[in-house]
Amino acid sequence: MSTPQTLAVTVDQVHARPEEFTVVDVRTPGEYDSGHLPGAVNIPLDRITDSLPELRKAAEHAEGTGGALLLVCASGARSRNAARALADHGVTAAGLTGGTGAWSAGGYALEYPAEGRRAVWAMERQVRISAGTLVLLGLALGTFTHPAFLLLSAAVAGGLVFSALTDTCAMASVLGRLPFNRRR
Repeated sequence: MSTPQTLAVTVDQVHARPEEFTVVDVRTPGEYDSGHLPGAVNIPLDRITDSLPELRKAAEHAEGTGGALLLVCASGARSRNAARALADHGVTAAGLTGGTGAWSAGGYALEYPAEGRRAVWAMERQVRISAGTLVLLGLALGTFTHPAFLLLSAAVAGGLVFSALTDTCAMASVLGRLPFNRRR
C-alpha cells in the first residue's frame, strides 16, 4: 500500500476541472454559511477524525474517478492540518492553496445556504481580537488591581507562540464551539 500524500492545488486547477474534486470545507459551520465553494460539504476541522469513514469513502470514490478529495478553509492553513490528519489515517487529500479567500479573489462565485448569507468573522480574525482583548485585560488588571493578572497576558503570549510553532490553535478550537460559529 502506498503512503498517503498531502497535495496542494491552485484555484485555477480546481476551477478548470471542478468535477474531478470532492470538496470538503473544514471551517466552522458559521464560516461555511458565510460562503463556500460550489458543491462543498462542511466537516469542521475538529470533526475530521470523527468523520474518517465517510472521508475515506469519499477519497476512494474521487480517486476512482480520476479526481481527489479537496479540503478547503479560509486561507489554506486548516486544510493543510486536516490533510495531514487524514494522511496519518491513510487517506490522501489535497488542500486548496489560499482557500476560499483565493477562490473569491480569483473572481469565482461562492455558494450560500438557502436561507441566505451569514456574516461571520473569519476564525483568524476572531482569534486575533480574542487574544488582543485578553492581553489588554491582563495588562489593565495587572496595572490597576493586582500584578498577578499580568500572568494572563503572559499565558496568551505563550499560547500564541505555541500555536505558531505547532501550527495548531487551541483558541480557535474553543471559539469554534461558540454559538455564532455553529449552525443556525
